[in-house]
Amino acid sequence: MKILGIDIGGSGIKGALVDTETGEMLTERFRIPTPTSRKPREMALIVAEIVKHFNYNGPIGCGFPAVVKNGICKGHGNLSKKWLGINAEELLSKTTGLSVTVINDADAAGFAEIKYGAGKSKKGLVIMITIGTGLGSGVFLDGQLLPNFELGQIPYKKYKKIEQWASSYAKEANNLSYKNGANVLINS
Repeated sequence: MKILGIDIGGSGIKGALVDTETGEMLTERFRIPTPTSRKPREMALIVAEIVKHFNYNGPIGCGFPAVVKNGICKGHGNLSKKWLGINAEELLSKTTGLSVTVINDADAAGFAEIKYGAGKSKKGLVIMITIGTGLGSGVFLDGQLLPNFELGQIPYKKYKKIEQWASSYAKEANNLSYKNGANVLINS
């Protein structure tokens, strides 16, 4: 089965057609920068542009960079605070005219690893760490998801979130190399 996969991020919204049986991408990834407002309506319109780009008419799976329960944003991550409490599935479905399923982005990446990658058939604890504008984590125990296990949101020294030290955003904002970034995290 073919599905359109959408990854909503703090700096870009990406999409590609994916084979759900093999996990292979059927198209090149198409990316549009995330609107600077990072507000729901503007971002939903970008998702609709991606759907139009692929001339797609089917179900959509969407990874979202925050805690999501039953399609509802329980956090906003690095996006506008206006996402808090929004039913992202409903908003994206209405905007695209298609059925959209939304889950935490790191959980989605973790599912891919559990089904097709390094986590396939693994017992015990499997953790997927995603590094982007924020720091995400998908956690699985014996193949079962522990949803919204956001390690990047854990307070660390002076009550700032870990992702403020360990993310692509932190690296760029502080003009750090990977080596210098690791030293800052360890020594701060």
